[in-house]
Amino acid sequence: MPEDGPIYSDNAPKAVGAYPHARRVGDLVFVSGIGPRHPVTNEIVGGAIKDENGEPLDYDIKAQTKQVIENIKAILEDAGLTLENVVDCLCFLVDMERDFSGYNDVYGEYFTDIMAARTTVSITALPTPIAVEMKVIAKC
Repeated sequence: MPEDGPIYSDNAPKAVGAYPHARRVGDLVFVSGIGPRHPVTNEIVGGAIKDENGEPLDYDIKAQTKQVIENIKAILEDAGLTLENVVDCLCFLVDMERDFSGYNDVYGEYFTDIMAARTTVSITALPTPIAVEMKVIAKC
């Protein structure tokens, strides 16, 4: 088993702060909160939820959710794991009423057979103008 410590992925968007993509501790990998930014362009897949003046924009929650999960998948693969190893998901939505259904549909495409524990919470904002963020715990 690889050593404990931080995990950085060249296949996921750069962190927006001083933290690694994930951290291995024993037989667990804790993936930091990941949003829907594209790993190469850094653009928000599905569009930003507001402009630079704070004005709301239309965005695609399904595209955002898919990119979040693909980013998590890339980080896990760089750690030698897959989504099948995920045991717990903590998901954040900035507009539960608008977005839960679309987010839940995409989540189900990836996790229905995995059946990880999941908590979805509504929050007022995320550090960048995105609608969804997820963090997961995976078991080696």
